[in-house]
Amino acid sequence: MAYIRKFKTASGATGVQVCYKEHGKVVKLIHVGSSNSELGLTKLLRKAQDIIDAGKRRLF
Repeated sequence: MAYIRKFKTASGATGVQVCYKEHGKVVKLIHVGSSNSELGLTKLLRKAQDIIDAGKRRLF
């Protein structure tokens, strides 16, 4: 299962990671980036969602 993780960095920016869990443990982290602005954060969240969507198979 993949999910998006947002966190505060030491410099006060907001970081974005894509995390993958298997059997309740995080097995893979992809650092997408960090931003100080809302616009930059929105772009990073969209990019993270694109990474997750790229790994999914279509149902139909």
